[in-house]
Amino acid sequence: MKQTLHAIAGAAAISLATSATAYADATKDIAVSEMESLFKTFDQDVATRLIAEDLIQHNQHVPNGAAPLVGLIPQLKESGISATTHRLIAEGDLVVAHNEYKNAQIFGGDHLAAFDVFRVKNGQVVEHWDNITAVTPPNPSGRTQFDGTTEIADLEKTTENKALVTAFVNDVLHGMAPEKITDYISTETYLQHNSGVADGLEGLGAAIQAMVDAGTPMTYSDTHMIVAEGNFVFTASEGQFMNEHSAFFDLFRVEDGKIVEHWDVIQTILPVDQAANDSGKF
Repeated sequence: MKQTLHAIAGAAAISLATSATAYADATKDIAVSEMESLFKTFDQDVATRLIAEDLIQHNQHVPNGAAPLVGLIPQLKESGISATTHRLIAEGDLVVAHNEYKNAQIFGGDHLAAFDVFRVKNGQVVEHWDNITAVTPPNPSGRTQFDGTTEIADLEKTTENKALVTAFVNDVLHGMAPEKITDYISTETYLQHNSGVADGLEGLGAAIQAMVDAGTPMTYSDTHMIVAEGNFVFTASEGQFMNEHSAFFDLFRVEDGKIVEHWDVIQTILPVDQAANDSGKF
């Protein structure tokens, strides 16, 4: 009887995991199609179908609603902009894309790195967040803002990996127990894609100390979003960077219970009265 119950429980777990994967794939398809309509096919009809009319927009330079984005498509096509998605993960109704934009002067720079986050409902993108920054030279270890592992693995460990990164955010980034950093980050392999930080815990420590010595420590005050799929966990946080109110979008790769790779995009948060919408950054 116990063996039968275990078998039923195992089958149910597999069924739930399969359903979650199928749902994640469906939400990814919608997000990818929306991005393609804006940056590849430049198709206003498709964009109109995929973007909710009352889209909640958290890019502080763009008004709420579908109309501003759909109306921008002819300018996007004329600009020659291109977008490449290097990593794509989804959990529930949220999709996170690690994007590279070229010929992107319309967004403030020729070559940009970004994380775009989409909330999908009833076959449409209903909410969008992003962080965008200029692409900079490789870091001291020769890594760029885009290279590194792309393959999603360990889907069965999604919950475990999300819990690990959540604890890391609370203990280390929010400063509740920073001495526990080696409980979370591998002491053997830590591949860093932030342009100003070298690989390994030594590289991270040196960068943090340099900011402290310069009187510009980086601090995290709130984490608003955590999205996980397999070995990748994304977090969206706010705090202070270079003495400015900033948003931190971080992507971590977990392997064997430790964080082994990191990408990020940091962007200054505009004062409310300077934003093009009233949605707030988060």
